[in-house]
Amino acid sequence: MTPDTDETSSLRKGPGADAEGPVALAEGLRVLRAPNPSPMTHTGTNTYLLGERDIGVIDPGPSIPAHLDAILHAVPKGGRISHILVTHAHRDHSLLAGPLSDATGAPVLAAGGYAARRRPVMAALAEGGLVGGGEGVDVDFAPDQVVEDGECITGEDWRLEAIATPGHIADHLSFAWGEAIFTGDHVMGWASSLVSPPDGDLTAFLTSCERLAARPARAFYPGHGDPVTDPAGRLAWLVSHRGTRDAQIRAALGAASESTPAEITKRVYTDVAPALLPAAERNVLAHLIAGWEAGKIFASPALSATARFSLA
Repeated sequence: MTPDTDETSSLRKGPGADAEGPVALAEGLRVLRAPNPSPMTHTGTNTYLLGERDIGVIDPGPSIPAHLDAILHAVPKGGRISHILVTHAHRDHSLLAGPLSDATGAPVLAAGGYAARRRPVMAALAEGGLVGGGEGVDVDFAPDQVVEDGECITGEDWRLEAIATPGHIADHLSFAWGEAIFTGDHVMGWASSLVSPPDGDLTAFLTSCERLAARPARAFYPGHGDPVTDPAGRLAWLVSHRGTRDAQIRAALGAASESTPAEITKRVYTDVAPALLPAAERNVLAHLIAGWEAGKIFASPALSATARFSLA
């Protein structure tokens, strides 16, 4: 789930939406779209089916029985689901992993749980009582096999390389498949990614963008929406967008001696529907934390979601 709230959240159809079955995207790759459209999930969660006989399922999706049935019915005669891969522990990506594993015997592979790879600053904020902003963390998710950065996972006719891409959430993984990358909620074409501390981490997010930009790719297959056909351009836009947002937040801070994240959000997000303001405030907090870490922003009396912030 995901978008920075300045972007469109209107729902539109795309490959896999309301389809009778999986839609082919490339040789050996199909997509099923879960029936969970919303302003935060766009047209629904993309479940990718990789391979012809040993099927790797990437992001099984939310706990919807009809979607479980659709995945099982998409397995060709004589084939099997051999791997279940989860990009990150948000409920719209991970909840169906357990039932699908129970139905097929396939192991669940992921980074190890939503909080396993938090940086110290985020761990300290969580220990101080900061919790997520309602973005749907699957707190009980635990994979059968923990996947490390750079680890390769293979089926009969496919091979994936795991790429640690924390930022949207600490345990986020992307998976490289030749010259294509499954990017989960880190890079999407329809919206920017929600970064909500302490699970979301803007400093880590930007570093992950740099990691992906260093890899040549012809396409990104995101967790929601259509394939991204200009990966380099999309990554450049994401970084530029965050830079623009950072400048807006700093300008809002400069207009007052001290401000809370809620006050800054109202100054910066002037054209956002009220229902999306809480998500916008989480993005603002992510920028404030990154600025505090860089020594550019003060937090009084101490760094927290309720601190009063000012320019250093």
